[in-house]
Amino acid sequence: MSSMAMLLLVPLLALLLPCFSVASKQTYIVHMKHHEKPSAFATHHDWYSARLQSLSSSTTSDSLLYTYTTAYHGFAASLDPDQADLLRRFDSVLGVYEDTLYTLHTTRTPEFLGLDSESGLWAGNNTQELDEASHDVVVGVLDTGVWPESKSFDDSGMPEIPSRWRGGCESAPDFSPSLCNKKLIGARSFSTGYRMASGGSFLKKPTETVSPRDQDGHGTHTASTAAGSHITNASLLGYASGKARGMATHARVAIYKVCWSIGCFGSDILAGIDRAILDGVDVLSLSLGGGSVPYYRDNIAIGAFAAMERGIFVSCSAGNSGPNRASLANEAPWIMTVGAGTLDRDFPAYAILGNKNQFTGVSLYSGKGMGNKPVGLVYSNGSTNSNNMCLPGSLDPEFVRGKVVVCDRGTNARVEKGEVVRDAGGVGMILANTLANGEELVADSHLIPAMAVGRKAGEIIRGYVRSDPNPTAKLRFGGTVLNVRPSPVVAAFSSRGPNLVSPQILKPDVIGPGVNILAAWSEAIGPTGLEKDTRKTQFNILSGTSMSCPHISGLAALLKAAHPNWSPSAIKSALMTTAYTKDDTNSPLRDAAGDGAFSDPWSHGAGHVDPRKALSPGLVYDLSPDDYVAFLCSLDYSIDDVQTIVKRPNVTCSRKFSDPGQLNYPSFSVVFRDKRFVRYTRELTNVGAAGSVYDVTISAPQMVAVKVTPKRLVFKNEGGKQKYTVTFMARKGIPRVARSEFGSIIWSNNEHQVKSPVAFAWTQLVRS
Repeated sequence: MSSMAMLLLVPLLALLLPCFSVASKQTYIVHMKHHEKPSAFATHHDWYSARLQSLSSSTTSDSLLYTYTTAYHGFAASLDPDQADLLRRFDSVLGVYEDTLYTLHTTRTPEFLGLDSESGLWAGNNTQELDEASHDVVVGVLDTGVWPESKSFDDSGMPEIPSRWRGGCESAPDFSPSLCNKKLIGARSFSTGYRMASGGSFLKKPTETVSPRDQDGHGTHTASTAAGSHITNASLLGYASGKARGMATHARVAIYKVCWSIGCFGSDILAGIDRAILDGVDVLSLSLGGGSVPYYRDNIAIGAFAAMERGIFVSCSAGNSGPNRASLANEAPWIMTVGAGTLDRDFPAYAILGNKNQFTGVSLYSGKGMGNKPVGLVYSNGSTNSNNMCLPGSLDPEFVRGKVVVCDRGTNARVEKGEVVRDAGGVGMILANTLANGEELVADSHLIPAMAVGRKAGEIIRGYVRSDPNPTAKLRFGGTVLNVRPSPVVAAFSSRGPNLVSPQILKPDVIGPGVNILAAWSEAIGPTGLEKDTRKTQFNILSGTSMSCPHISGLAALLKAAHPNWSPSAIKSALMTTAYTKDDTNSPLRDAAGDGAFSDPWSHGAGHVDPRKALSPGLVYDLSPDDYVAFLCSLDYSIDDVQTIVKRPNVTCSRKFSDPGQLNYPSFSVVFRDKRFVRYTRELTNVGAAGSVYDVTISAPQMVAVKVTPKRLVFKNEGGKQKYTVTFMARKGIPRVARSEFGSIIWSNNEHQVKSPVAFAWTQLVRS
């Protein structure tokens, strides 16, 4: 260190002379005023390291865990609480935050979306040209790693890796860089935050190898869904047999392992995003999330902003906390927030009761069946819910041995319930939904003959067990069935709006396929993920917004290939404004949580993605990074808070929206509160033919009057821009209660329909 640098630290040492009490250390993320680095330090890393070593004799260079350069301005460090408090005193420190734990949001899909089965592109378009363009697109996946030997990452026919690519594949005890190829062009792991949280136990006896290899399966599944190669004869133990492939079969894949056995730590996620930006990815896919917090405290939102500024499209899962209202994760407007819907494929199973009643459910059980002889059927009458839920250790072997057990869904994993029944001596299980899950059916590859049924069937079956002196049942499994109607249906587990961080931004943005999705799997773990499941399979069927997110990531890669000059917001707009809101029976989309009730934009956003139409949307709502800065300023964040997200030394709020809803977003969320009038201006960019003319159609609830000016937009040139103003007026006499209504604004001509959903609320929910 130079003498000048030492002189700079002398005042700090005087300030920090008091002794520290011994306290346990943990990971903190420190946000710095990046531009205030003293010239005496060659790099920011040197500056941060010196700053840490000035705290006390117990902080060494090893205390500096990560230095962030693009996704975040600052570093992650191992500190005790007293050291963290001292850091907060420095003028050059904007904030010091404890590391945050995020969680994962755990082959017919292409045809369901209208993609050509062979090329992965849209029928009727120049597929060869788009194939070649896709080779230059890189999808970065932040998840649990990758199983590189999977056929989904075969590089046959792939050209050389783009020269602009700066990524690589790391070496580990179980991962050789040679496992990467022209398809899988990057594989890195980020575990420092996880290892610090694991404490001495990891250092003494590591439970996981620090490696990009996927020991969980989730990351392999999501990566292959986004951009896996074309595979024939794919199935899960005979289910969903056929072709499997990702959305963008010709795109490249780069893996950033940030999730480990106990979850995904914010310090590791930021490091992964930081590296992905430097490597040169075009799309980032994150099937994980945390709670609803201000954007300046959300590591994913902060990292995603840096990616967006560099033209990278960021897609994130909405979360699996539905059907609870206001249960979303990843609510920032610069993120594509993806909910989940069903496919037109099912895996039926049948429960035949002793009274001859038959109920249809779903299952992926692939072992030996129960035969045709009915066996006893039981449902626990215990005094606690643990018996009914089939929690570990809750079942009496004398009660369930040799019988089929009815278990209530909830609390513990669905496949674990089957394991609990098996361990207690049961021979089968009927997993019955409760009110929380409604009629949503999720299939699982159980260890014993088992099936899931909806709430209505579950109630009848429970009633039969209680009332019949000798209840019996037998289970039968029906394989794979296609062309199921209605589809899609919004999954009950898919997280719902409204957006608690910025209620004037409607979330989720869209839904995509997320129920019973077949994709590649890690051979390090059985299909249930249970320790006792010794089965090995190259593919698995999973459900969750974790599965819907990479569908949209892959589609964004295809749009990026087709339109390389489009911004991330233009790609998002194209996917949103062309989404559909009617199912394959021409009925409005339904919600699995509501016993067949219709869904709404707080559940499905703009609707279910339609990639064929998104390729040519006609018009897009475009946004620049400066627009997002004006949006952040309208949230009344402090300049330091805005700078945490934006990472510019000279950021100001000289430009500020009067209302966050003024952001040029492809949807509307109108919160009246104490106002009767809300007025927004939007700008549309013509990405269609010159001379295009669009007329507006308005749909609104009876208690709201909507006026759009002008009613016609004329675009003389391709790339031309036109503005319109929409005024929403709450009619007098409407009670101001906690209610919500929905409508739409559609600009259309003979070739295109550009649709924006509108949500209306008279009150505003707040974060608890």
